[in-house]
Amino acid sequence: MPRLSESERTDALQTLEGWSLVEGREAISKHYGFGNFVEAFGFMTKCALEAEKADHHPEWSNVYKTVDVVLTTHDAGGLTEKDVALARAFDRCV
Repeated sequence: MPRLSESERTDALQTLEGWSLVEGREAISKHYGFGNFVEAFGFMTKCALEAEKADHHPEWSNVYKTVDVVLTTHDAGGLTEKDVALARAFDRCV
């Protein structure tokens, strides 16, 4: 899968609420906050199912009621449409 050009990255970010470019690398990130750990873990479970379907997996961390997600396509060496599509899928899991 080809990497997104700079203009394609800019256009894609305009369609993703709360996602931003990661400084120093070709990736996007988002911080999610929930009411408690169970809600955060439930979100991660839903996202894990979406990631498996897409055969594309996030870098993420969970601390109590927060989840931080970073998306990049390692095989392509940067940001691709797969990352944008998975970001949209994750946002639907909220």
